Amino acid sequence: MFDFLFETFEKMNSGSTQWWQYVIMWIIGGVLIFLAIKKDMEPALLLPMGFGAILVNIPGANVLTQGEEVGIIEWLNHYLIGASEALPILLFIGIGAMIDFGPLLSNPKMFILGGAAQFGIFLTILLASVLGFNLSDAASIGIIGAADGPTSIVVAGALGSNYIGAITVVAYSYMALVPIIQPAVIKCITSKKERLIRMEYKPASVGKVTKILFPIVVSLVSGLFAPKSLALVGFLMFGNLLREYGVLENLSQTAQTTLANLITLILGITISFFMQASSFATLETLIIMALGVFAFVFDTVAGVMVAKLMNLFSKKKINPMVGAAGISAFPMSARVIQKMGLKEDPENHLLMHAIGANVSGQIASAIVGGLIIGIVLG
Repeated sequence: MFDFLFETFEKMNSGSTQWWQYVIMWIIGGVLIFLAIKKDMEPALLLPMGFGAILVNIPGANVLTQGEEVGIIEWLNHYLIGASEALPILLFIGIGAMIDFGPLLSNPKMFILGGAAQFGIFLTILLASVLGFNLSDAASIGIIGAADGPTSIVVAGALGSNYIGAITVVAYSYMALVPIIQPAVIKCITSKKERLIRMEYKPASVGKVTKILFPIVVSLVSGLFAPKSLALVGFLMFGNLLREYGVLENLSQTAQTTLANLITLILGITISFFMQASSFATLETLIIMALGVFAFVFDTVAGVMVAKLMNLFSKKKINPMVGAAGISAFPMSARVIQKMGLKEDPENHLLMHAIGANVSGQIASAIVGGLIIGIVLG
Protein backbone atom coordinates (compact mmCIF):
# COMPACT_ATOMS: atom_id res chain seq x y z
CA MET A 1 0.00 0.00 0.00
CA PHE A 2 2.80 2.42 0.88
CA ASP A 3 4.53 1.57 -2.40
CA PHE A 4 1.32 2.40 -4.26
CA LEU A 5 0.96 5.73 -2.43
CA PHE A 6 4.60 6.56 -3.10
CA GLU A 7 4.14 5.76 -6.80
CA THR A 8 1.04 7.98 -6.91
CA PHE A 9 2.94 10.81 -5.23
CA GLU A 10 5.69 10.45 -7.83
CA LYS A 11 3.11 10.77 -10.61
CA MET A 12 1.71 13.88 -8.93
CA ASN A 13 5.14 15.48 -9.16
CA SER A 14 5.94 14.32 -12.67
CA GLY A 15 6.51 16.78 -15.50
CA SER A 16 5.41 20.38 -15.01
CA THR A 17 2.51 19.55 -12.70
CA GLN A 18 3.15 19.52 -8.94
CA TRP A 19 1.14 17.86 -6.16
CA TRP A 20 -0.19 21.19 -4.84
CA GLN A 21 -1.79 21.95 -8.22
CA TYR A 22 -3.75 18.69 -8.03
CA VAL A 23 -4.86 19.54 -4.50
CA ILE A 24 -6.03 22.98 -5.63
CA MET A 25 -8.14 21.39 -8.37
CA TRP A 26 -9.65 18.90 -5.90
CA ILE A 27 -10.62 21.85 -3.70
CA ILE A 28 -12.09 23.74 -6.66
CA GLY A 29 -14.08 20.63 -7.59
CA GLY A 30 -15.32 20.36 -4.00
CA VAL A 31 -16.35 24.03 -3.98
CA LEU A 32 -18.36 23.59 -7.20
CA ILE A 33 -20.10 20.53 -5.73
CA PHE A 34 -20.84 22.50 -2.54
CA LEU A 35 -22.34 25.41 -4.51
CA ALA A 36 -24.47 22.98 -6.52
CA ILE A 37 -25.81 20.97 -3.56
CA LYS A 38 -25.85 23.42 -0.67
CA LYS A 39 -26.53 26.70 -2.48
CA ASP A 40 -28.57 25.23 -5.38
CA MET A 41 -26.52 27.21 -7.94
CA GLU A 42 -27.03 25.63 -11.35
CA PRO A 43 -26.74 22.09 -9.88
CA ALA A 44 -27.29 20.36 -13.24
CA LEU A 45 -24.10 22.01 -14.47
CA LEU A 46 -21.86 22.71 -11.47
CA LEU A 47 -22.28 19.24 -9.94
CA PRO A 48 -20.90 17.32 -12.97
CA MET A 49 -18.26 20.04 -13.50
CA GLY A 50 -17.07 19.77 -9.90
CA PHE A 51 -17.04 15.98 -9.86
CA GLY A 52 -15.34 15.85 -13.25
CA ALA A 53 -12.66 18.27 -12.01
CA ILE A 54 -11.75 15.74 -9.33
CA LEU A 55 -11.75 12.83 -11.80
CA VAL A 56 -9.42 14.43 -14.35
CA ASN A 57 -6.94 15.41 -11.63
CA ILE A 58 -6.30 11.93 -10.30
CA PRO A 59 -2.89 10.97 -11.81
CA GLY A 60 -3.08 8.04 -14.21
CA ALA A 61 -6.89 7.91 -14.14
CA ASN A 62 -8.40 6.32 -17.25
CA VAL A 63 -10.94 9.12 -17.78
CA LEU A 64 -8.10 10.71 -19.78
CA THR A 65 -6.30 8.96 -22.62
CA GLN A 66 -3.31 6.93 -21.40
CA GLY A 67 -1.22 5.55 -24.26
CA GLU A 68 -3.58 3.53 -26.46
CA GLU A 69 -6.34 3.48 -23.85
CA VAL A 70 -8.91 6.16 -24.77
CA GLY A 71 -10.29 8.10 -21.80
CA ILE A 72 -14.04 8.74 -21.82
CA ILE A 73 -13.90 12.41 -20.76
CA GLU A 74 -11.18 13.20 -23.30
CA TRP A 75 -13.19 11.34 -25.97
CA LEU A 76 -16.34 13.32 -25.14
CA ASN A 77 -14.40 16.57 -25.32
CA HIS A 78 -12.75 15.73 -28.62
CA TYR A 79 -15.89 14.71 -30.50
CA LEU A 80 -18.64 16.75 -28.82
CA ILE A 81 -16.83 20.04 -28.18
CA GLY A 82 -13.44 20.18 -29.89
CA ALA A 83 -14.27 18.72 -33.29
CA SER A 84 -17.82 20.02 -33.72
CA GLU A 85 -18.90 22.18 -30.74
CA ALA A 86 -22.02 20.01 -30.91
CA LEU A 87 -22.99 20.09 -27.23
CA PRO A 88 -23.11 23.87 -26.68
CA ILE A 89 -24.86 24.40 -30.02
CA LEU A 90 -27.46 21.66 -29.44
CA LEU A 91 -28.15 23.11 -25.99
CA PHE A 92 -29.43 26.24 -27.74
CA ILE A 93 -32.37 24.22 -29.10
CA GLY A 94 -33.52 23.60 -25.54
CA ILE A 95 -32.91 27.21 -24.53
CA GLY A 96 -34.87 28.46 -27.55
CA ALA A 97 -37.77 26.17 -26.71
CA MET A 98 -37.92 27.70 -23.22
CA ILE A 99 -38.03 31.31 -24.44
CA ASP A 100 -41.22 33.26 -25.03
CA PHE A 101 -40.39 36.24 -27.24
CA GLY A 102 -43.83 37.76 -26.60
CA PRO A 103 -42.66 40.28 -23.93
CA LEU A 104 -39.85 41.41 -26.25
CA LEU A 105 -42.04 41.73 -29.34
CA SER A 106 -44.68 43.68 -27.40
CA ASN A 107 -42.03 46.13 -26.17
CA PRO A 108 -39.28 46.38 -28.85
CA LYS A 109 -37.37 48.98 -26.81
CA MET A 110 -35.96 46.05 -24.85
CA PHE A 111 -33.86 45.22 -27.94
CA ILE A 112 -31.78 48.31 -27.11
CA LEU A 113 -31.10 47.09 -23.58
CA GLY A 114 -30.09 43.65 -24.81
CA GLY A 115 -27.59 45.21 -27.19
CA ALA A 116 -26.28 47.71 -24.63
CA ALA A 117 -25.52 44.97 -22.11
CA GLN A 118 -22.86 43.57 -24.44
CA PHE A 119 -20.64 46.65 -24.06
CA GLY A 120 -18.48 45.07 -21.37
CA ILE A 121 -17.40 42.38 -23.83
CA PHE A 122 -15.57 44.85 -26.07
CA LEU A 123 -14.13 46.81 -23.15
CA THR A 124 -12.72 43.57 -21.72
CA ILE A 125 -11.19 42.60 -25.07
CA LEU A 126 -9.27 45.88 -25.04
CA LEU A 127 -8.16 45.39 -21.43
CA ALA A 128 -7.07 41.79 -22.03
CA SER A 129 -5.04 42.92 -25.05
CA VAL A 130 -3.33 45.59 -22.94
CA LEU A 131 -2.47 42.90 -20.36
CA GLY A 132 -0.61 40.92 -23.01
CA PHE A 133 -3.12 38.34 -24.29
CA ASN A 134 -3.11 37.85 -28.04
CA LEU A 135 -6.21 38.90 -30.00
CA SER A 136 -7.77 35.42 -30.13
CA ASP A 137 -7.38 34.89 -26.39
CA ALA A 138 -8.49 38.44 -25.57
CA ALA A 139 -11.64 38.08 -27.70
CA SER A 140 -12.42 34.72 -26.11
CA ILE A 141 -11.98 36.16 -22.62
CA GLY A 142 -14.18 39.15 -23.42
CA ILE A 143 -17.16 36.98 -24.37
CA ILE A 144 -17.35 35.84 -20.72
CA GLY A 145 -19.17 39.12 -20.12
CA ALA A 146 -22.20 37.81 -21.97
CA ALA A 147 -22.71 35.34 -19.09
CA ASP A 148 -23.47 32.71 -21.73
CA GLY A 149 -21.55 29.46 -21.33
CA PRO A 150 -22.36 27.87 -24.72
CA THR A 151 -21.38 31.02 -26.60
CA SER A 152 -18.11 31.21 -24.64
CA ILE A 153 -17.26 27.63 -25.62
CA VAL A 154 -18.05 28.20 -29.30
CA VAL A 155 -16.08 31.47 -29.52
CA ALA A 156 -13.02 30.18 -27.61
CA GLY A 157 -13.04 26.95 -29.65
CA ALA A 158 -13.43 28.68 -33.00
CA LEU A 159 -10.61 31.12 -32.21
CA GLY A 160 -8.34 28.37 -30.88
CA SER A 161 -7.82 30.07 -27.54
CA ASN A 162 -5.08 28.69 -25.30
CA TYR A 163 -7.31 29.25 -22.28
CA ILE A 164 -10.56 27.60 -23.37
CA GLY A 165 -10.73 25.61 -20.12
CA ALA A 166 -10.46 28.61 -17.81
CA ILE A 167 -12.79 30.68 -20.02
CA THR A 168 -15.45 27.96 -20.07
CA VAL A 169 -15.37 27.30 -16.34
CA VAL A 170 -15.33 31.01 -15.47
CA ALA A 171 -18.25 31.75 -17.84
CA TYR A 172 -20.43 29.01 -16.38
CA SER A 173 -19.44 29.84 -12.81
CA TYR A 174 -20.39 33.49 -13.24
CA MET A 175 -23.71 32.44 -14.77
CA ALA A 176 -24.41 30.64 -11.50
CA LEU A 177 -23.29 33.67 -9.48
CA VAL A 178 -25.68 36.12 -11.17
CA PRO A 179 -27.87 36.37 -8.02
CA ILE A 180 -24.81 37.41 -6.01
CA ILE A 181 -22.95 39.73 -8.39
CA GLN A 182 -25.72 41.66 -10.11
CA PRO A 183 -27.63 42.99 -7.05
CA ALA A 184 -24.42 44.44 -5.59
CA VAL A 185 -23.52 46.18 -8.86
CA ILE A 186 -27.05 47.51 -9.44
CA LYS A 187 -27.31 49.01 -5.95
CA CYS A 188 -24.00 50.84 -6.46
CA ILE A 189 -25.17 52.65 -9.60
CA THR A 190 -28.87 53.29 -8.93
CA SER A 191 -30.70 55.37 -6.38
CA LYS A 192 -33.61 54.29 -4.21
CA LYS A 193 -35.90 56.54 -6.27
CA GLU A 194 -34.80 54.88 -9.51
CA ARG A 195 -35.29 51.38 -8.12
CA LEU A 196 -38.84 52.35 -7.13
CA ILE A 197 -39.89 53.31 -10.67
CA ARG A 198 -43.02 51.36 -11.54
CA MET A 199 -43.56 49.88 -14.96
CA GLU A 200 -47.02 48.81 -16.01
CA TYR A 201 -47.16 45.71 -18.14
CA LYS A 202 -49.77 46.11 -20.84
CA PRO A 203 -48.50 43.88 -23.60
CA ALA A 204 -49.54 44.61 -27.13
CA SER A 205 -51.23 41.72 -28.85
CA VAL A 206 -48.63 39.61 -30.61
CA GLY A 207 -50.19 37.27 -33.14
CA LYS A 208 -49.18 33.68 -33.69
CA VAL A 209 -48.00 34.44 -37.23
CA THR A 210 -45.65 37.11 -35.87
CA LYS A 211 -44.23 34.70 -33.30
CA ILE A 212 -43.64 32.08 -35.97
CA LEU A 213 -42.07 34.51 -38.44
CA PHE A 214 -39.81 36.13 -35.82
CA PRO A 215 -37.32 33.22 -35.42
CA ILE A 216 -37.18 32.76 -39.19
CA VAL A 217 -36.49 36.46 -39.83
CA VAL A 218 -33.88 36.67 -37.05
CA SER A 219 -32.07 33.63 -38.49
CA LEU A 220 -32.04 35.17 -41.97
CA VAL A 221 -30.82 38.58 -40.77
CA SER A 222 -28.13 37.19 -38.47
CA GLY A 223 -26.98 34.78 -41.17
CA LEU A 224 -26.59 37.59 -43.70
CA PHE A 225 -24.91 40.11 -41.41
CA ALA A 226 -23.03 37.79 -39.01
CA PRO A 227 -22.76 34.36 -40.70
CA LYS A 228 -20.42 33.06 -37.99
CA SER A 229 -23.27 33.46 -35.48
CA LEU A 230 -25.74 31.36 -37.44
CA ALA A 231 -25.06 28.05 -35.69
CA LEU A 232 -25.90 29.55 -32.31
CA VAL A 233 -28.68 31.91 -33.40
CA GLY A 234 -30.17 29.42 -35.84
CA PHE A 235 -30.43 26.58 -33.32
CA LEU A 236 -31.80 29.02 -30.70
CA MET A 237 -34.46 30.16 -33.16
CA PHE A 238 -35.21 26.57 -34.24
CA GLY A 239 -35.95 25.67 -30.63
CA ASN A 240 -38.24 28.67 -30.36
CA LEU A 241 -39.98 27.71 -33.59
CA LEU A 242 -40.76 24.30 -32.07
CA ARG A 243 -42.38 26.13 -29.18
CA GLU A 244 -44.46 28.56 -31.23
CA TYR A 245 -45.50 26.22 -34.04
CA GLY A 246 -47.97 24.53 -31.71
CA VAL A 247 -48.32 21.25 -33.61
CA LEU A 248 -45.05 19.82 -32.25
CA GLU A 249 -45.83 20.27 -28.55
CA ASN A 250 -44.26 16.94 -27.55
CA LEU A 251 -41.01 17.84 -29.30
CA SER A 252 -41.05 21.29 -27.69
CA GLN A 253 -41.46 19.81 -24.20
CA THR A 254 -38.74 17.25 -24.91
CA ALA A 255 -36.36 20.01 -26.02
CA GLN A 256 -37.12 22.11 -22.91
CA THR A 257 -36.70 19.28 -20.43
CA THR A 258 -35.13 15.97 -21.47
CA LEU A 259 -32.82 17.29 -24.20
CA ALA A 260 -31.68 20.40 -22.29
CA ASN A 261 -31.10 18.51 -19.04
CA LEU A 262 -29.24 15.63 -20.71
CA ILE A 263 -26.97 17.93 -22.72
CA THR A 264 -26.30 20.09 -19.64
CA LEU A 265 -25.21 17.05 -17.60
CA ILE A 266 -22.94 15.68 -20.34
CA LEU A 267 -21.59 19.16 -21.10
CA GLY A 268 -20.77 19.73 -17.43
CA ILE A 269 -18.64 16.62 -17.05
CA THR A 270 -17.09 17.09 -20.51
CA ILE A 271 -16.00 20.63 -19.64
CA SER A 272 -13.99 19.18 -16.76
CA PHE A 273 -11.44 18.02 -19.37
CA PHE A 274 -10.27 21.64 -19.46
CA MET A 275 -9.80 21.68 -15.68
CA GLN A 276 -6.61 19.64 -15.59
CA ALA A 277 -4.14 21.02 -13.06
CA SER A 278 -1.36 21.52 -15.59
CA SER A 279 -3.34 24.09 -17.57
CA PHE A 280 -5.89 25.39 -15.05
CA ALA A 281 -4.02 26.04 -11.78
CA THR A 282 -2.00 28.92 -13.22
CA LEU A 283 -1.61 32.67 -12.81
CA GLU A 284 -3.30 33.22 -16.18
CA THR A 285 -6.45 31.54 -14.87
CA LEU A 286 -6.61 34.00 -11.97
CA ILE A 287 -6.24 36.90 -14.39
CA ILE A 288 -9.00 35.47 -16.60
CA MET A 289 -11.27 35.17 -13.55
CA ALA A 290 -10.62 38.84 -12.73
CA LEU A 291 -11.25 39.88 -16.36
CA GLY A 292 -14.45 37.82 -16.35
CA VAL A 293 -15.73 39.75 -13.34
CA PHE A 294 -14.76 43.00 -15.07
CA ALA A 295 -16.67 42.03 -18.23
CA PHE A 296 -19.69 40.86 -16.30
CA VAL A 297 -19.83 44.00 -14.13
CA PHE A 298 -19.49 46.41 -17.04
CA ASP A 299 -22.13 44.59 -19.09
CA THR A 300 -24.48 45.11 -16.14
CA VAL A 301 -23.41 48.74 -15.76
CA ALA A 302 -23.90 49.43 -19.48
CA GLY A 303 -27.43 48.00 -19.45
CA VAL A 304 -28.42 50.10 -16.44
CA MET A 305 -26.85 53.30 -17.79
CA VAL A 306 -28.50 52.96 -21.21
CA ALA A 307 -31.87 52.48 -19.46
CA LYS A 308 -31.20 55.75 -17.59
CA LEU A 309 -30.31 57.44 -20.89
CA MET A 310 -33.53 56.21 -22.49
CA ASN A 311 -35.48 57.77 -19.61
CA LEU A 312 -34.25 61.21 -20.68
CA PHE A 313 -36.21 60.86 -23.94
CA SER A 314 -39.16 58.74 -22.82
CA LYS A 315 -42.43 59.70 -21.16
CA LYS A 316 -42.90 56.22 -19.75
CA LYS A 317 -39.91 55.68 -17.52
CA ILE A 318 -37.93 52.46 -17.47
CA ASN A 319 -36.77 51.09 -14.14
CA PRO A 320 -32.97 51.13 -14.69
CA MET A 321 -32.66 47.72 -13.03
CA VAL A 322 -34.35 46.20 -16.07
CA GLY A 323 -31.33 47.22 -18.16
CA ALA A 324 -29.17 44.84 -16.15
CA ALA A 325 -31.28 41.93 -17.41
CA GLY A 326 -29.91 42.56 -20.90
CA ILE A 327 -27.13 40.04 -20.29
CA SER A 328 -27.59 36.56 -21.69
CA ALA A 329 -28.01 34.64 -18.41
CA PHE A 330 -31.58 33.50 -19.06
CA PRO A 331 -33.74 33.41 -16.99
CA MET A 332 -31.56 33.99 -13.89
CA SER A 333 -30.99 37.69 -14.51
CA ALA A 334 -34.69 38.41 -15.06
CA ARG A 335 -35.53 36.64 -11.80
CA VAL A 336 -32.91 38.71 -9.96
CA ILE A 337 -34.49 41.95 -11.22
CA GLN A 338 -37.97 40.75 -10.23
CA LYS A 339 -36.79 39.94 -6.70
CA MET A 340 -34.99 43.27 -6.35
CA GLY A 341 -38.06 45.14 -7.58
CA LEU A 342 -40.36 43.38 -5.10
CA LYS A 343 -37.90 44.02 -2.28
CA GLU A 344 -38.04 47.77 -2.97
CA ASP A 345 -41.81 47.80 -3.61
CA PRO A 346 -43.91 44.63 -3.03
CA GLU A 347 -46.37 45.76 -5.72
CA ASN A 348 -43.85 46.52 -8.45
CA HIS A 349 -43.61 43.52 -10.75
CA LEU A 350 -40.78 43.88 -13.26
CA LEU A 351 -40.51 40.25 -14.38
CA MET A 352 -42.06 40.53 -17.85
CA HIS A 353 -40.08 43.67 -18.68
CA ALA A 354 -36.90 41.99 -17.45
CA ILE A 355 -37.71 38.87 -19.49
CA GLY A 356 -37.97 41.03 -22.60
CA ALA A 357 -34.50 42.49 -22.00
CA ASN A 358 -33.13 39.08 -21.03
CA VAL A 359 -34.21 37.26 -24.20
CA SER A 360 -32.96 40.21 -26.23
CA GLY A 361 -29.58 39.74 -24.55
CA GLN A 362 -29.68 36.03 -25.43
CA ILE A 363 -29.98 36.89 -29.11
CA ALA A 364 -27.47 39.75 -28.91
CA SER A 365 -24.77 37.67 -27.21
CA ALA A 366 -24.97 34.96 -29.87
CA ILE A 367 -24.76 37.55 -32.65
CA VAL A 368 -21.86 39.36 -30.95
CA GLY A 369 -20.06 36.03 -30.53
CA GLY A 370 -20.40 35.39 -34.26
CA LEU A 371 -19.26 38.93 -35.11
CA ILE A 372 -16.17 38.52 -32.92
CA ILE A 373 -15.29 35.23 -34.60
CA GLY A 374 -15.73 36.80 -38.04
CA ILE A 375 -13.67 39.89 -37.19
CA VAL A 376 -10.79 38.04 -35.54
CA LEU A 377 -10.53 35.28 -38.15
CA GLY A 378 -11.15 37.74 -40.96
